[in-house]
Amino acid sequence: MQQPLEPRVRSLLETVPVGVIATQRRDGRARQSTVYFVLDGDTIWISTEAARAKALDVGRSGWASLCVVSPGAPYASVTVEGSASVQATDIAPMTSRILARISGGEAAELTEGELAAAGRVLLRLDVDRVYGASHLPEDESR
Repeated sequence: MQQPLEPRVRSLLETVPVGVIATQRRDGRARQSTVYFVLDGDTIWISTEAARAKALDVGRSGWASLCVVSPGAPYASVTVEGSASVQATDIAPMTSRILARISGGEAAELTEGELAAAGRVLLRLDVDRVYGASHLPEDESR
C-alpha cells in the first residue's frame, strides 16, 4: 500500500539525482544498477532501454528498490521499494524531465517516435516501503 513520503525523505529524493536500483534476477538474486531518476508525487521514474536487464527484471517480477545517498558528509541515505512496472507509451514528457536532471539543463523536446526507435522505456516504482533512512536533513517547515 502506497504511503505518502515523509518530507525529509522527499527532500533527499528531490535533491539527489542518482541512486542504485535493485531488481530481482530470474534466479532470485539481486541485480543492481546506477540510475538517474525523477520523483513525481510518490512515484520514482527511471529511463532505460527496454532490452536492459533491469527493465526485463521489472517486467517479470513487478518489484524494485532504490537506494539514494547524498554526495556529502554525513551522507544522508534512504532506501525505497515497491511495486514496479515498465511503461513504453506516453513516455516523452517524463523522459525529458529525467534527461534535464542528468544534464542540469533545460528539458529536451522528445517525441514518442524518437524514444520508441531508440528502444526507450520508463520504469515506474511506486514507493510502498521506506527504510534505512539515516542522517536526513531536518525538516525546516516545522
